[in-house]
Amino acid sequence: MQNNFYCNNPFINIYERPSINSKISSQIIYGEKFKILKKVNNFVKIKTFYDRYDGYIKNKNFIKKFKPTHKVKVLKARIYKSKKFLPFSSEIEIIKRKKNYIMFKKNKWIKQKDITLINKKEKNFSKIFKSYLNCKYKWGGKTYQGIDCSALIQIFYKFNNRFFPRDTIDQIKYKKGNITKRFKLGDIIYWKGHVAVCINSKKLIHAYGPKKKVVMMPIDKTIRIIKKTANLKVKKICRV
Repeated sequence: MQNNFYCNNPFINIYERPSINSKISSQIIYGEKFKILKKVNNFVKIKTFYDRYDGYIKNKNFIKKFKPTHKVKVLKARIYKSKKFLPFSSEIEIIKRKKNYIMFKKNKWIKQKDITLINKKEKNFSKIFKSYLNCKYKWGGKTYQGIDCSALIQIFYKFNNRFFPRDTIDQIKYKKGNITKRFKLGDIIYWKGHVAVCINSKKLIHAYGPKKKVVMMPIDKTIRIIKKTANLKVKKICRV
């Protein structure tokens, strides 16, 4: 039985349990591949192919045949004549082209300038992270509508077609690193349950729950605040 499916909504919430009243643990975005493990009432339990993340999503009519050739390179690509957007790193298949627009789904169009080839890489991680500045902090979020700290780091790797775990508990195990008091561009700082990345030797960027959004803050000040308010010390420092 064919069991490869693709998300055909801008994004879909992944719940911890088969209920919309359950906690959202993550999301899948347009074009993301997954397999169905089992069906539970109006939900299906899935496992994603990219990061092997599992959880429950609402049962919908998903795509079965899909060969993505391009991906969204902007924070959000407006779907023509609608109030909806495709989030950054959505993978699409071009069905038709017309002037400066492409059709990625029946009667669904976005601007051609908002996409790039699927194998295109963006080495400038600061550019990606900064595009999320002031986006709302949302536990389990992975898009412009809301994102959490570990997803902000993961999205850079996903866009560049490289595996990276979803949650901080797994990211910190996956990355080699150490502890230092001198920081530089590209340092990823891990605390228990939180992560930030340095955009230079003085400042970092992170999706920060207490600020309720993605913010840039001084590195030393952030370390002091997290120690004072959450009693957490830096656990590991890695490189992007």
